[in-house]
Formats: sequence, C-alpha cells, structure tokens
Amino acid sequence: MPAINSVIGTPLSASATRVMLLGSGELGREIIIALQRLGIETIAVDRYVDAPGHQVAHRAHVINMADGEALRALIELEKPDLIVPEIEAIATDMLGLIEDAGLARVIPTARATRLTMNREGIRRLAAESLGLPASPYEFADSPEALRASANRIGYPCIIKPVMSSSGKGQTRVDAPDQLDAAWAYAASGSRVNQGRVIVEGMIDFDYEITLLTVRAMGEDGRIETHFCSPVGHVQVNGDYVESWQPQVMTTAALHAARDIAKKITDDLGGLGLFGVELFVKGDEVWFSEVSPRPHDTGMVTMCTQVQNEFELHARAILGLPVNTALRLPGASAVIYGQMDEKGIGFAGVADALRVPCSDIRLFGKPESFLRRRMGVALATGVDTDEARARAKLAASLVKPVKL
Repeated sequence: MPAINSVIGTPLSASATRVMLLGSGELGREIIIALQRLGIETIAVDRYVDAPGHQVAHRAHVINMADGEALRALIELEKPDLIVPEIEAIATDMLGLIEDAGLARVIPTARATRLTMNREGIRRLAAESLGLPASPYEFADSPEALRASANRIGYPCIIKPVMSSSGKGQTRVDAPDQLDAAWAYAASGSRVNQGRVIVEGMIDFDYEITLLTVRAMGEDGRIETHFCSPVGHVQVNGDYVESWQPQVMTTAALHAARDIAKKITDDLGGLGLFGVELFVKGDEVWFSEVSPRPHDTGMVTMCTQVQNEFELHARAILGLPVNTALRLPGASAVIYGQMDEKGIGFAGVADALRVPCSDIRLFGKPESFLRRRMGVALATGVDTDEARARAKLAASLVKPVKL
C-alpha cells in the first residue's frame, strides 16, 4: 500500500493533499492539528455546528453522517484523498462504495471501519474468526431475548449497544430485575439505535489497558507494526475518567497483549493507529474492543511520548515513519462539564497549571452536559503514581462556571 502522494502539496491550492475527518470531536481536533503541521488541507465534518475540529480545520461541514447519500455528495464535492472516520454513526456501507469507486481511501480501510463501528462485527471477527481470548457473549434484539441471554451468560453481566462510544448506553447488571432499565439505557446511548445489544460475561481481571498499535510504512515499502507502551486506565460505567502510561505488566502478559493486538490489526489492515482494549489478569490477556483511530485513553500520550497518538496516526496514514518511544511517565484526568448549559466558562485554569509538570486541554465544545468530557488534565512525574496524583489535582482545580 503506497503513501497517498510522493510529495505533500500546499493547502488551499490545486496541489493540496486533502484529508476529511468524519467526526470532529476532541480526538478529531488533535488529528487535524497534527495533519496541518505536516502541510495537509483538512476538512472537518460533524453532526453539530462548531464542533472542536470545526474550529481548527480549513473547512467545516455539518451533516448527518449516517445518511449515505448526503455523505457521498459531500465527498464528491470536497474530493479528499483520505477519509478518516472518528465516530460510529457513519454510513459505513457507503464508505465501502466510495472506496470501491476510487473516490478516496478510507482509513484504515472501509472494511475495518464497518467491522469496528459495530460491536457484533468486531467481536465475531476476534473471537470466532481469529480465535482470540474474549469474555463470553451473546447478542439480543428484544427485551425477551436479552433476558434469555443474560440468564445463559450469568450475573453479573454487561449490557452494551452494538453501536456506541465512550461507554454510552453501557450497564452492569447484577440481577434480572435490572434488565428492562439496561435495555432502555442501551437504546438511549446508541449512536445508531439498531434495537440490538451485546451481553458480555464478566472477567475477573486485575486491570485493563489500551495498547496503542500503529501500522506504518517501513523504509522498504512494507507495513510494519509498532506498539506504544501500554496505557492503564480507570473507567466508570464504561467511560474513561483517567489514564496513565506506562502500565506495568509481566513480560508474558505484554507479549500476549502484543500478539492479540497484531493479529486483530493485521486482519483489519490498512495504515494508522488502533486503540486495542484488553483485560489483564497476571499473565493472561483477553480481547475487549478495538478502535481504528486514536483512543480517548491515549490522550495521555500528549505528555508522555516523543510522538503522541495523533501525530502517530497522521504520520502513519500519510505513509511517513513513526516513533512510538516513551519520553516520561504521565497521566491524564477528565474535566467534566458538571452542568447542562451552552457557552460555559472555566475558572481555576491558572491554579491547575500551577500543579508541577501539568498541562490542560480544553476542547471548546459549544454545549456542556453534566457528564460530558469538556477537557483533560495532563501531568508527568517520576512515576505514574506521582503523575496520576498531579493530573487528578489539576483536573479538580478547573471549575466549569455558567456565564
């Protein structure tokens, strides 16, 4: 698979190398910034006006990306070289047609996007086709089917929509009387309400990690796989609240994690960074999920690595060399909106930045919700314990305020 161009052109000119982001939240924003530093012309697409990526891209569009015809019309208008999906609510079948027609290259591939945007597709690929270790699971398309599946899987279990992100719609169910509420919440949290959920059995794990895995072009023109140091993280109701790097693992567990990550990303193919989520207990490792793009827990790499996950993704998709080396131990902690308001402000930023070796990123989202991620605090330290304490302190000092 060659690089898209032997030479990167000039933005806003006939020679421009154009990349379109489908989904332009905080992750998309950082991808756009990384691409622009390499001289790429960027087009940000999202479902609402003034999304974070809209604020930094060369051009911005607002469409329903699940509408295949609208998506194709925009791609034919903008004529991007590359299409980079960043969210789940996309007409993935249309992306396949666009790729087949040679209108643009989908990152990492249209097939990978279709499989990973749907938990059923990726779980069946990982567990059934590739034989990777995973938790027991079933799929259900009605409350009655959910009850039967949960009874077979056993309690406690996890109920998730087949299409969602950042833990939206996810519930831990400890008893049958919680299933109706879990079904309703899954429907409300799904990116595209398909009336279908996955029921997962619980794994008794010690910790969970994201193994950022990069498929990039080697000097000989062959694709090589690179791994970042493992990222540990804490989730609440499936939503990441803090992460740190590196997560200490046994040598055997690290080798097993890399083996799983390479097998799944080799099958998905293409170029770019993948966030492979794994459960770990001792030397044992289980596959959980994979995202074909930078991962929210990987925002910690903005303070830990020589090249952060967004720079790695940008370089890899352009066919450029990458460096996954760790620079310092570090951590991230989420800053929540804490209120349902538009155009909020943030107090305490100066106090947060007085925390040693800290930094913050405010995403510029135009509307705040109680549990919406509005920013992240970053910090480094002599080890991850010190870095985590600093990041959590810095995050706690940033106070969303109504203006």
